[in-house]
Amino acid sequence: MFLLGIAGGSGSGKTTFAKKIIQRVADPSVALLHQDSYYLPTPPQTLSNAGGGFNFDHPDAFDWPLLRSQFEKLKNGGRVPVPVYDYRTNQRTTEVEAVGPCRVIILEGIFTLWDAALRDLFDLKVFLNVEADIRFIRRLHRDVRERGRGLDSIIRQYYDTVRPMHHEFLEPTRQYADLTVGEETDIAAEVIAARVRHALGENQ
Repeated sequence: MFLLGIAGGSGSGKTTFAKKIIQRVADPSVALLHQDSYYLPTPPQTLSNAGGGFNFDHPDAFDWPLLRSQFEKLKNGGRVPVPVYDYRTNQRTTEVEAVGPCRVIILEGIFTLWDAALRDLFDLKVFLNVEADIRFIRRLHRDVRERGRGLDSIIRQYYDTVRPMHHEFLEPTRQYADLTVGEETDIAAEVIAARVRHALGENQ
């Protein structure tokens, strides 16, 4: 079993990078988990703001017990029902996606390296370090195109929660990474894929 954690700020390209690795490994036994799937069904009131919204960029917005439990089950060769999250409604749906069994687990998310219990399980920890202006533009395009968000709400959320939470909670987790990757991810994806393929070969 090979366990890979990919962290980075919102809009840094974590999902795209993970998919590049998966394409290069080309093995059906690779499972990709998105930390966003584990947003709490109902955010705690401590994360509410004056405007009636919630801070989705705080570590407490995630269902850590469920994420740890499902990650451990996958690590032990099991199959788990991963929640499906709806970005348009900002809620967990009633649907689940069956994942596993697998031989490689890739977990990507803003706080992939936040939780010590999870962090200690990874064979390789990666942090995507992308400039803030590029991350913001990517997030803007994504949220308008894929999540039905308005320009004003995206900008407000960025300044209210995304930016300050990045500096307070996310950026410090960079110290735990084994590898920091910039905007040019193709070479890094090939190097990591080669390591994963090697691990798969050793475990056959």
